[in-house]
Amino acid sequence: MTEYRKTSEAVAALSPEQYRVTQQSGTERPGTGEYLNNKDPGIYVDIVSGEPLFASSDKYESGCGWPSFTKPIEPANVAELNDTTHGMIRTEVRSTHGDSHLGHVFTDGPRDRGGLRYCINSASLRFVHRDDMVAQGYGAYLDQVEDIA
Repeated sequence: MTEYRKTSEAVAALSPEQYRVTQQSGTERPGTGEYLNNKDPGIYVDIVSGEPLFASSDKYESGCGWPSFTKPIEPANVAELNDTTHGMIRTEVRSTHGDSHLGHVFTDGPRDRGGLRYCINSASLRFVHRDDMVAQGYGAYLDQVEDIA
């Protein structure tokens, strides 16, 4: 079993934007994220710990300006916390092992797919293409990845 964890080396390797988002609970500007329009098959993992978070088959276009997913690929890797900052009541999502701020989850997602919208910052993620999943140790998740248009 792979051990996913936050290391000082991984944090030191983050870009300033990745650091601001993951370590300081920042938010990238809407419409600017690297993975917003990514339609390749694969999985999205925590930029800090590498823990698997979301699958391309659960990604959808929500129109919110950030990559959106209907559910985590591995629910135990996504922690949900109350967030009352900025005068709002929201549910923050963080990676369980890396403790990276990922974004927020809302209840306005597609009803036929569970009704949730995980609104996630690209700066918190690293994309692993389906063709590279086995080599990078994510082969167990291949059955959750499909071609999407």
